[in-house]
Amino acid sequence: MADPETTDTQTVSHDVHTILSSSERDFLIRNDGEQVKIESLKGKKVGLYFSASWCGPCKKFTPVLVEVYNEISSKGDFEVVFVSADEDDEAFKGYFSKMPWLAIPFSDSETRDSLDELFKVRGIPYLVILDENGKVLTDSGTEIIREYGVEGYPFTEEKIKEMKEEEERAKREQSLKSILVTKSRDYVVSSDGNKIPVSELEGKTVGLYFSLHPYKACAEFTPQLIKVYEKLKEKGENFEIVLISLDDSEESFKESLGSVPWLALPFKDKSCEKLSRYFELSTLPTLVIIGPDGKTLNSNVSEAVEEHGVEAFPFTPEKFAELTEIEKAKEAQTLESVLVSEDRDFVIGKDGSKITVSDLVGKTILLYFSAHWCPPCRAFLPKLTEAYHKIKAKNEPFEVIFISSDRDQASFDEFFSGMPWLALPFGDPRKASLSRKFKVYGIPMLVALGPTGRTVTKEARDMISVHGADAYPFTEEHLKNIEAKYEEMAKGWPEKVKHALHEHELVRTRCTIYTCDGCDEEGHIWSFDCEECDFCLHPKCALEEDKETKGDDAKEEKSTKEGWICDGGVCHKA
Repeated sequence: MADPETTDTQTVSHDVHTILSSSERDFLIRNDGEQVKIESLKGKKVGLYFSASWCGPCKKFTPVLVEVYNEISSKGDFEVVFVSADEDDEAFKGYFSKMPWLAIPFSDSETRDSLDELFKVRGIPYLVILDENGKVLTDSGTEIIREYGVEGYPFTEEKIKEMKEEEERAKREQSLKSILVTKSRDYVVSSDGNKIPVSELEGKTVGLYFSLHPYKACAEFTPQLIKVYEKLKEKGENFEIVLISLDDSEESFKESLGSVPWLALPFKDKSCEKLSRYFELSTLPTLVIIGPDGKTLNSNVSEAVEEHGVEAFPFTPEKFAELTEIEKAKEAQTLESVLVSEDRDFVIGKDGSKITVSDLVGKTILLYFSAHWCPPCRAFLPKLTEAYHKIKAKNEPFEVIFISSDRDQASFDEFFSGMPWLALPFGDPRKASLSRKFKVYGIPMLVALGPTGRTVTKEARDMISVHGADAYPFTEEHLKNIEAKYEEMAKGWPEKVKHALHEHELVRTRCTIYTCDGCDEEGHIWSFDCEECDFCLHPKCALEEDKETKGDDAKEEKSTKEGWICDGGVCHKA
């Protein structure tokens, strides 16, 4: 979490009564309409919560804040005041009905606006916490609540520093107990509800399995992990897995735990989020390996489990070095090793005819993982088709093979009928092994195999989207040549321009795909972007205007209509 910048609002004390009241009002309201005197906040820490019902990140953060508030408010020295950015009273009331704290009445827009200005609110959710004297303890309240929850109370600089130091000390002195045991819990649970003391796991190699039950990638990985777990148990290996569930639904959690043979942290245990931060979780599924000494051996071995199964145990650096040497000794990947399985040595053409894989050897092949039911797949298909025809027109040794994730033969037939290339038959068992081999967690996905059958790139979809047929043959060297051409293209263009359609300066930026806010057409490669909000123009749109406005810097800039843009975990003012 970044340290908050020091602002004028943080170095002065605010009179809470003055900033929250108006000439006609000296009270705040509860969601049942009850009026509460602002004077009652005297001597309390106050969190000013800037939020709105239309803001997705706000709706995700509010339940987190409610949970923390319900624990802290019983102390009697902390209160939250909702400062709404909703557009109408009905939306305000609906959103406020889910909050247990106080609020500025929606009708008092003047006070709400003045608080926005006073605390320089540029994005929501935004939580400013004032101490008992009205001095800003932090304007990074959302980050603190997300990261530390109740443990961050009383939100002072000293407390946050203490928490950070505790985290660093915990990493230095890490043990299985320090990871899994809390003040109120020294056990994990089994699927039948039994409590297993963490002490019984000490001395074992333990896998911490971070998973989200409904997530497709986890659903596909879990059966593979079960097989590895059961084989290691059969061999008598000293190994255990603890599920760290990120499910929001208890039903989903129970279904997940009931389908696996290992242990878990209890549902919604606070350690789940804490461990996600501790191990800097960035992807799912993640399997962290803790060695017999309680130290972290590997931050994620899910790929190793998929590739090597039980052979990856005990997941030590020495074992991975050994596996690397084994892989080097193996025969280099060929097209046949990728596409041939037992007696299945063919793909099919449009008329259902069989084309043997050996007939495709020596060509650059794109494996097109896709499905009719997938909107992004249908949107990408015309781009791929156009590139395919252009490449084939040059008589290049090139082919595409459709690998379907359709749910029935009819859907496959309908989708394949619009494609000019080859395919694996619908329901072909090779599809599952290819998906595992190339780690296909989302579609559409386009894998490029070179003339020798070796993998050139798994990012061919992006290359086709940006470069079209020019992406062929999809090699890194070819891509570097393309990049050099694009750099040459931009020579002579200014780094920054002004444009009448937008109030801020626009900066020359490399992009993949975007929609121009000037002509509303799709753009690639270069754009002129606003660094403060989500606005961009084609170079042709930006530079034509720039020519007209150069030398006219003194002219008053036009303002766009005030609004908001949601990006990631925050909604910003445009």
